[in-house]
This record gives sequence, C-alpha cells and structure tokens, in this order.
Amino acid sequence: MSTINYSHLKALAIFASVVECGSFAEAARRLGTSRSRVSEQVAGLEASLDVRLLQRTTRQLMLTDEGNAVFSHAKKCHEILHGIDEELRQTAPKGRVSITVTNDIAHKFLLPLLPEFKRRYLEIDLHIVSSDDKLDLIAQNIDVGLRIGLPRDDSLVGRVLYQEQFALYASPDYLKKYGEPKTIAELNNHTWILLSQLNSRIMHYLTLDNTPIDVTPKHYELCNSPHLVQEMVKAGLGISTLLPSTVQKEVASNELIRVFPSLGSETLLFTLVYPSRKHVPSRTRALIDYLVETCRFGNAASF
Repeated sequence: MSTINYSHLKALAIFASVVECGSFAEAARRLGTSRSRVSEQVAGLEASLDVRLLQRTTRQLMLTDEGNAVFSHAKKCHEILHGIDEELRQTAPKGRVSITVTNDIAHKFLLPLLPEFKRRYLEIDLHIVSSDDKLDLIAQNIDVGLRIGLPRDDSLVGRVLYQEQFALYASPDYLKKYGEPKTIAELNNHTWILLSQLNSRIMHYLTLDNTPIDVTPKHYELCNSPHLVQEMVKAGLGISTLLPSTVQKEVASNELIRVFPSLGSETLLFTLVYPSRKHVPSRTRALIDYLVETCRFGNAASF
C-alpha cells in the first residue's frame, strides 16, 4: 500500500525548494514563511515516508540516497506549483468578465468608459448583459452587476459607486400644453410615466423639501425600461421622476426641463455587486477597480 497521499504534495514541494535553495532559511524566505515551519514540513514528510531525506549539519544540507530519489520526483511538484502561481499572478489580467447593467446605464455611461478600459486591459474580453430585469448573478454566472441599494444576500458583496436622488422632469411641449405643476394636488392631476420596478402600486413615494409625501396620480403609464421612460417623457407623454445624471444632455439641449425643484426622493445608493470578496479573479478585480475609479455616474465631470 502506498505511503504517499495528496496531503504530502505541499510538503514535497517545500522539500524540493529546500534542496534547490540549499538551506531552510533561504527556502523559508522565498516561500514567505518561517524557517521553523519549513523544517517542520520536511520533518513531517520524513516521518510519513519513514526515511531520512536530508543529513543536516551546521554548515550544509546533504541529500541521502532516498532523499535524492524523492527529490527527482518532488521537484516536479515544485515546478507545477510555481507554474500555477506564475499563471495566476500574471501582470496582465486576461479572460472574459461578464457585467449586467440596465439599458440606460449601458448606453449612456458604460459605453463611453469601454475604450479606455480596453486600452488598459487588452487581454480582458467583456460580456455585457444589458437588461432592465434584476438578474441572479450566481444562477446566471454573471461576475458583476450594477444595482440600486446594498445587497441583502450575504453571498454578495456591494461597493457603493455614488448616491443620487430622483428629480421631476417634463418636456417643453408637455408643459406648454398642460402647464407646470405647483402643488401636490396639481401633481396628482398630471399624467405620470412610472417605472414599474419602482412603482408596484399607484401611490408614488417622494419627498418635498426632504419631507416624505405621497403622490397618487389619476392618470399614469407604466413601463419597465428606464431608458424608454425617459424617451416617453421627451415625447411629451407625461411627467416622471428621473435620475439627473442620466438626463444631463437632454436638459442641456432643452429637451427636458426640471420642474417642481423642491420635489425629490430618498437617497439611492448605486452599487457594484459581485458574488464574493475572496478569490476574485484578477480580470474581475480589474473591472471592479476600474469602475470604482472612473464610473461615478453622478459626476458630470467624469464624462
């Protein structure tokens, strides 16, 4: 019956390092551990094999005949582990990374950031899943997602990118036809374009000068796409609360006008979400760090 098993592979690699380095101290330095730990591993290997592998003196180490035979195989373990380490610690991350974002964020903010990301990371290939649905990252094998709020699932990690509040907008044509709302009662009488994911009921929860209020529009359209909600407001079909960072160009070109400026919403946290903080591949870490660095959607100077 064999006296060697998989638990010995690490000890064999450490033994090979000791032989190649010529000392326990140098092997420990290269391996980033202590001399006593290296000596303990080799002694444990000798005990398991029931042979002496090294003759130790105060000045040098000498391989025994058995040690020489074992070293001819052990050095292969060392070479394999070293090769794996080099592959995983490559200076240029490579491979495919998937990220899911809503359609409006994908078009308006993620797309302008991609050329610089690709210039930095030539070996990383992206899989962009543009969807207004809240996808299951783990079940659908997606590396990173952009979400509103911190994840409630303990298996997910969330890193805050920025904070923002909704504001109310309408098109010039709509305001010319129906007038600008000045009171809560007038707000209720206007036609609203509501994002169905945020408004499962007719009542719309907002803030007036940071005080919570309820708006219950008599007439409203529902849509599940943030991008289409913006387009419907631009087309004069109604008023809606939109994220200021997503309509900067439309406001600048007078396609949209902010109305009722004291009206807003609770502060929303926009976060990057990914399945685990531990053992994140370098390619995924590169995308996360890049987005944290550059993708501050609420900062107009970033785009």
